[in-house]
Amino acid sequence: MRALLAALLLLFPSLAAAEQIGSVGYRFKWLGPNDKISVEAFDDPDVAGVTCYISRARTGGIKGALGLAEDPSDASIACRQVGPIDVSRLDGIKSPHEVFSERASLIFKTTQVVRFWDARRRVLVYLSYTDRIIEGSPKNSISVVPVGLH
Repeated sequence: MRALLAALLLLFPSLAAAEQIGSVGYRFKWLGPNDKISVEAFDDPDVAGVTCYISRARTGGIKGALGLAEDPSDASIACRQVGPIDVSRLDGIKSPHEVFSERASLIFKTTQVVRFWDARRRVLVYLSYTDRIIEGSPKNSISVVPVGLH
């Protein structure tokens, strides 16, 4: 089992893990947890000094409690420089590059954040969206972090 897990980690690039900041309920459920909006933070795994905050709707109820519910495709993102950024490394980063991914349903649906490097304008652009194997959603949100302005 450990060998399989190690092999999978080598096959897939490392993605940031989200830290729960807090949540608020927006719809009462008689059984199970209420529907909520969750706020999470994650650090860009390749660009030290950048943290992104993503808010997402989470489905409650019995299905939500069991991890069987499909979360809505609505999400918002705000990324900020929270420390020094090594500007010399930015021209070498992959663009576009997925920096965050988490499931939004039991199978087939994920919320993702992709980072773009706009070298001409010297900004990092973060795009959040939800995809599904059969049909994704065009709902999206972006955040821009300026770096090394001259």
